[in-house]
This record gives sequence, C-alpha cells and structure tokens, in this order.
Amino acid sequence: MMRLIHTAQALVDDLVDVPYLPRRGGNTVATSHAFYAGGAVTVLAAAAHSGACCVHAGSVGTGPYGQLIRDALTAAGVTISSPPVTDMDTGVCLVFVEPTAERTFVTIQGAERQISVASLASSQPQPGDYVAISGYTLQGPTGPILLAWLATLPAGVHMVLDPGAAFAELDEPTRAETLTRTTIWTSNAEEAAALTGGTDMATAAALVAQHLCPNALTIVRDGPKGCAVHCQGNTTVVPGFAQTPLDTNGAGDTHTGVLLAELLAGTDLVDAARRANVAGALKVTRHGLCAPPTRQEIDLFLADQDAGN
Repeated sequence: MMRLIHTAQALVDDLVDVPYLPRRGGNTVATSHAFYAGGAVTVLAAAAHSGACCVHAGSVGTGPYGQLIRDALTAAGVTISSPPVTDMDTGVCLVFVEPTAERTFVTIQGAERQISVASLASSQPQPGDYVAISGYTLQGPTGPILLAWLATLPAGVHMVLDPGAAFAELDEPTRAETLTRTTIWTSNAEEAAALTGGTDMATAAALVAQHLCPNALTIVRDGPKGCAVHCQGNTTVVPGFAQTPLDTNGAGDTHTGVLLAELLAGTDLVDAARRANVAGALKVTRHGLCAPPTRQEIDLFLADQDAGN
C-alpha cells in the first residue's frame, strides 16, 4: 500500500482561549486551556481517519510532551519511524484563540528540530509513496538536512510541499530547489500569493504550477470559499461549506490530510478536494485538535448536502 510519510514537526499545541489579545504589557484572563498533539500529527491523523497508511518520520522527544505526541499518533494508527530523541522533550506551540476564532501563535522549539538524514531515512520511502514536507523545516539548520535527504529519494516518490508562511522568507536557491522537486503543492491563498502575487485562489493555483515540476498538482485553500485545484493546465474552483467557526486551528492541516488520503486511494482530484473541503468545514465546528472527521462523517455530510440540493 502506498503511504503518506510526513517529515514535518509534531508539536504540542497549548491552546488558550482568550476574550481578546491584550495590548503589549497588558493582561487578560483565559476562559479555557488544554494541550493537544498538533503540527504534522493533525495531517497524519486526518489522513489515517480517511483510510491512508501513514508514517511520521520527524523526530519526537522523550518527555511528557513527546509522550503526548506518541500517544496521539499511536491512537490514530500512525507509525513513528524515527528513533526517539533521548535527551530532549518535544516543543510547544502556544495558541491564543479569540472569540472570532482568530489565532495567534508563539512556538517554543524542542526535539522536533533534531532531525538527521538517517532519522528521515528510517521511513524507507518507496515509489508511489507521498513524502510531505513543510516550509518551516526548510528554515534554519534543518533545511540543508531535509534537502540532502530529499535528494536521495527513489524515483516515483511524490513530494508534497506545505509551504507555510515560512516559505516566502527562505533564500531563493532553497525555494527554487524545493519547488523543482514538488509534485503536489497544498497551501492557503495567502501563502500562494506570497509566491505568485495571485489575487485569488484560482489565479494563484495556476501561477504556482508554473514553478513546479511538470504535471504537478496544485491545491490552494481559501477557508469557507473552498479551494482551487490545478492539474495539467486546467484550474477548477471547488466550493467550500461555510460554517460558524468555533476554532479554526488545524483546519488547513485537516484539509491536507484528507486530500492526500483520497489521492493515495485513487480519488479524482476534484472529488478529493470536495471531501477535503468537508473535512475542513467540520473541523472548524470542533474545539481543539480533537479526533478529525472520519470517512463516514464526510459521507454523511455530503449526503445531507446532496439531499438539500
């Protein structure tokens, strides 16, 4: 079975609900607080819930946060291929969520940054596998390590790039080398615009494709508007399913996980994107990084939508 192998950071999200962000030097009182396994875990868990065989190749620490990551991946049926980082715990991302569902992040790095060519190679990619990378891994000292390992991938392995906001800040040689290896680009509209200047997701998706290897797939999300997909010169806008948001944290990663699971299963790109749009819509109605929607939940949502039409 073809697999989804994720190399990006698995972090613990320290989710803090606040009535508002205080001014600099000010104060506010949180209304709730909880820890969740986030980052690459969200993508992998969403993909696994949609039937994909998943592997985490990123590094995980050996403390309470690392154990939370391991427990979450194990519960989702995701294999951890890399050896544990024995002298350091996994990092934490402080996530402040306002009543509007707007999020503000502060990241404290840890063992997830301790990757090596050998630790990544523990995932043993095979032709047909999807290897997902993040623009954040390309930042700093982990960037050359990731690129060195990507150069060893066998022919037929598909590289998936989730650029994140970090990609626009990388030096031009790193960006160019990464883009020429990319066979699937998945990002939000802002990240695509940072590369292309495209003013809407459909335009940006077509422009991104010009930077990638031939016949690459490009997916650009824009929240409740849905996403645009580009393949072999054709761009299709796949409408979203607007919901009243409770918490938008992890919605993009959930979308990516379901999309990749569907593509691995052989689903048509547009149909895969529609199911991913449903997954993202369901995620924003749920607080925290709780269990992602299952295939059955997505099926029921689509059945209700089709019945209403």
